[in-house]
Amino acid sequence: MNSFPESLLIANRGEIARRIIKTANRLGVRTVAVYHKVDAGLPYVSEASVAIELMGDVPVQSYLDREQIIAIAKEAGATAIHPGYGFLAENAGFAREVEDAGLTWVGPSADVIDVMGDKVESRRAVAAAGVPISGDAGAALKTGDEAVEEAERVGYPVMVKASAGGGGIGMAVAHDADELRKAFENTKSMSERSFGSDRVFIERFVESARHVEIQVLGLNDGTIVALGERDCSTQRRHQKLIEESPAPHLAPETRARLVESAIAAASSVGYRNAGTVEFLLDTRTGDFVFLEMNTRIQVEHPITELTHGVDLIEQQLSIAASGTTTADFNPVSRGHAIELRICAEDPKKFFPRPGPIDGWTEPTGEGIRVDSGYAAGTEVTPHFDSLIAKVCAYGATREDALARAIKACEDFEIEGLVTNRPFLEEILSDEEFTDGHYDTGLVERIQQRLKEQAKLAKRSA
Repeated sequence: MNSFPESLLIANRGEIARRIIKTANRLGVRTVAVYHKVDAGLPYVSEASVAIELMGDVPVQSYLDREQIIAIAKEAGATAIHPGYGFLAENAGFAREVEDAGLTWVGPSADVIDVMGDKVESRRAVAAAGVPISGDAGAALKTGDEAVEEAERVGYPVMVKASAGGGGIGMAVAHDADELRKAFENTKSMSERSFGSDRVFIERFVESARHVEIQVLGLNDGTIVALGERDCSTQRRHQKLIEESPAPHLAPETRARLVESAIAAASSVGYRNAGTVEFLLDTRTGDFVFLEMNTRIQVEHPITELTHGVDLIEQQLSIAASGTTTADFNPVSRGHAIELRICAEDPKKFFPRPGPIDGWTEPTGEGIRVDSGYAAGTEVTPHFDSLIAKVCAYGATREDALARAIKACEDFEIEGLVTNRPFLEEILSDEEFTDGHYDTGLVERIQQRLKEQAKLAKRSA
């Protein structure tokens, strides 16, 4: 018999809170939503069994208020907390405090979050398990001289990264020692300001790379289940825009090695619950290296659900409650799925464009799924990430999924709000994307092409 938490508090907001509530409600799990007053009108608030307002003048800080959230959970009779993604999802301190309060944490252990949340420590752990990494698995670099010495061993160009970083913050490419010294100091300083840690490391920069990740589920008996890969190479400023599963034109032997490495990485830290192991794949050589492991549900999890016939939130709840998957869990890889991130942002420069939503009509049809956090009459405020919805298209083949994604993007009507939908349509119609042979430089190349077309049009006018 399947086992789930009796009552679940969702320590999040918007689209992912709504997504978790949907599954929990279906399973008969009582749901507790938390919200700041600026989010009072969002759909997830009314869809939960109970909704309790978070106090605080600064909206973001309210969702980061660990003490207040745990107090609400206990007051509301919640037996478990699901953190979603972002906010406190990868906060080891919060995970410990949840368990210390006698509540079930829906995620991996705090110790695992600690290790995988530090890129230097995570590289060391997975390298010991035989997972390929770029550069040295040793300690963080302390000086520019150490960075130059390591770069000479790895080979230029190199990427400078913050050990505690995320979302591309502080990342910089250096082609020689002078560039590296400047980038090293800048990244060190930015990392300290952004993450409270100045630990920095470097790795070889891959000129033409794909960002490929493997979805895993870790069970209490040590079993690691891998649920295929997702290609997340379509990015702007190191932030994902479009994901697809399976990754197009991926050699079967490469796929097998990626899965094997992901399982080894997760096993190296005794991983439990849902997680994602991310890799950087060199398109020229076929070699890949470990990037990081995200110790939470991913934004792009729906395309794995579509291609494997599973509900990952359901499995998270089952593992949290019983240590294993549901009795009917039987994932089978089939077909192809594409996810489009609809954001309230300028479609040319990608700057956030918050504002009220006057009209909202989601696309429908065979193979179409929309996970959204908003509706007509609600407002996208400037306090949070610009993601407002995810449009997913599934088909028997990549061509089917792409055709459905294009139509769904065109059919999504959002009135009164500027979104990135026009740029997503540009990507979907781009020859490099449609044939599936693209890398992480795709968005930049499309932007450059559009700029050149605009210049030509201006000259001709």
